[in-house]
Amino acid sequence: MLFKKRYLLILSLMIFFLSGCDRDAEVKYIPLYSEIAPLSKNIYIFGIHPLHNPTRLFEVYQPLLNYINARLKGAELRLEASRNYAAYDKKLFGGHFHFSLPNPYQTVTSTGHGYKIFGKMGDDKDFRGIILVRRDSDIERVSDLKGKIVSYPAPTALAATMMPQWFLHTHGIDIDHDITNDYVGSQESSIMNVYLGRSAAASTWPPPWRAFIKERPEIAEKVMVKWQTEALPSNGLVVRKDVPQAVVDVVSSIIFGLHTHPEGMKILEAMELSRYEVADDETYAPVRRFLKRFEREVRPIRMTQ
Repeated sequence: MLFKKRYLLILSLMIFFLSGCDRDAEVKYIPLYSEIAPLSKNIYIFGIHPLHNPTRLFEVYQPLLNYINARLKGAELRLEASRNYAAYDKKLFGGHFHFSLPNPYQTVTSTGHGYKIFGKMGDDKDFRGIILVRRDSDIERVSDLKGKIVSYPAPTALAATMMPQWFLHTHGIDIDHDITNDYVGSQESSIMNVYLGRSAAASTWPPPWRAFIKERPEIAEKVMVKWQTEALPSNGLVVRKDVPQAVVDVVSSIIFGLHTHPEGMKILEAMELSRYEVADDETYAPVRRFLKRFEREVRPIRMTQ
C-alpha cells in the first residue's frame, strides 16, 4: 500500500513537471514568419516620391491603386509613401519598390539601380520650377535675394529645387555664397516658410502650388509667383526589372487609359494632371543634359541636407 502511494506521488510529480515544461514551451514559443507567404509574391509595392505630405499623397494616389487593383487579376499594388526625399531615395535606389513614380532626376538615376522607364506624367509644360515671395515683400529683382534665405523641399527635388537654383545661377546668384539654402522637407513646408517670413523666397512647382491654393486660400493669397523656370520632361513611371512583363503590361494599359473615361479623369483631376503617357530612356535625354550642366556649374546633386 505504501509502495502504491509512493508510486502515485512520483507519477503525479512527473506529470506536474512534464506539464510545466509543456507550458514553458508554449509560452516561449514564438512562431517565425521569415518565409514569404504564398500570396505575397503577387504583392507589388508602388512608391510615390514626396509630391505631397504622406496624408495628402494617400488621398490623391490611393484611388489610382484601388482602380488598378480592381482590374488586376492575381496581383495587388500597395501604395507606400516616404517621410521625405532622403527616405524615398534610399528605398528607390535600394530596389525596395516594384513600381514607382519618381521625379525626373530619380527616374534617370533609378535605371542604374535595377529599374526601367515605362511611362511618365503628361503635361510637361507644368514641370517647371516656380519661385514664390510674399506679396508684401520688397524682393523685386533676383539680385535682391542676396544675403537672404531661400527655402526648397529637398536637394534632389528637380522642378522645385534644382531648376529654381539653376534659374538663380543664370541670373547672377552664387548658390553657395550669395544666399542661404534651406531644405525643409516638403513642398508645403517650403511654401509655408515664405508665408511665415522664415525665408525671403520659396521654391516649388505648379501642381502642389495649385493644390495649396485650393486647400489654404487664406494663406496662398498672401504669397505670389515671382519667377518661373523653363520646363523639362515630367515625373516618370519606373518598374523593377524582375516584375513579370504580363503585370507591367496590365498596369501600363490601365494607367495610360485613365484619361479616356470619366472615372479615370476624376482620378487624374485630383493629381492636377490630364494624362499619363508612354516613355522610355530616350524620353529623359534632356533631363540628363540638364543634370550634367547643373552639377558642373552649380553644385553636387546628392548632398547632406
